[in-house]
Order: sequence, then structure tokens, then C-alpha cells
Amino acid sequence: MRLRSQDFLAQLPLPATERWPAGVRFIEAFSRDGLELEIYAPRGVDSQSPHSRDEIYIVITGSAALDIDGTEHPCTVGDALFVPARAPHHFERISDDFATWVVFWGEAKS
Repeated sequence: MRLRSQDFLAQLPLPATERWPAGVRFIEAFSRDGLELEIYAPRGVDSQSPHSRDEIYIVITGSAALDIDGTEHPCTVGDALFVPARAPHHFERISDDFATWVVFWGEAKS
């Protein structure tokens, strides 16, 4: 199976929701046996909240800074960033073309 980022980015944004009034900026690309692969392309403000599973971001385009529990990590194309389950995190200084793969896996942690 081949998954191409541009195929999923072409589908974004999805229609607005109450939580995402500017439109939904992520889409699931693949899911199997507890592993999920998404594309995430926040614009402006990243309002995500902590997730219940570990995750890795792999930057596809653009640049940003990922704040993980108060520590900022600048990132650009090709960078991979790990975020442990339940850690507060969000992107800042998001370029207009920023997009990233997101990989979730493992058991949900409370």
C-alpha cells in the first residue's frame, strides 16, 4: 500500500465543526491493529489537547515549533518529534504551508 501525503492534503480542510470552526485540519490516512496514521495541517492557532497514546510527528512541509509541556522544539521538513501520551503539546509559529504525518500507537494511557 502506498500513502502519498499530497493525496490527503488535497482533501483538507474538512468542513468546520464546533471544535474546529476554521475547518478540520487532519485526516486519517491508515489504521490497523492499534496504529493510526494521520495528516495534520494546522493553520493559525493549534488548539489540540493531550492525546491518550504516544505519538510521533514527521514534518512533510513547512516549519513550526512544537511546544511539549513548556519546552519548544523548532521543526522543519524531515524532522521527527516524539510526544508521550498525555503530555500537553501544540504547534506555534506555524508556517502557512506546514503539514505533518502523525503516528499514534499503543494502548491508551489514563
